[in-house]
Amino acid sequence: MSVLNCLVCKSEVDIESNTLTGEIVECSSCGQEHEVHSIENVFTIALAPEIEETWGE
Repeated sequence: MSVLNCLVCKSEVDIESNTLTGEIVECSSCGQEHEVHSIENVFTIALAPEIEETWGE
């Protein structure tokens, strides 16, 4: 498991060792979603993209 800091509130965000690139993890303190990126078992996180409404398109 890796522990990274939330990009918004700086609280700890736990990343399980079997987490895949592109998975979304949520900060338990502020609820911000982060997208996980992994290169050779080194994890980084970025703010998750907002899901836009397609309005039936």
